[in-house]
Amino acid sequence: MSETLQGTVKWFSAQKGYGFITGEDGIDYFAHFSEIQMDGYRKLSGGQPVLFEAGTDANGRSLAKNISTADPNAE
Repeated sequence: MSETLQGTVKWFSAQKGYGFITGEDGIDYFAHFSEIQMDGYRKLSGGQPVLFEAGTDANGRSLAKNISTADPNAE
């Protein structure tokens, strides 16, 4: 089981379906829309606080998995 980290959305393109999250550890994590845990249209906004699990892809690049909003009342 991965550790859950807090982070802030650095940028996210709803049109392209991806962006980056800066984790509390200072690392930038790739964020794909398929990993966003929400109903409806899955997107993030720059500066938005999030929770996620850190992972790596096949090439060793950092990526965010199981992304959720840090505010449970946020849509």
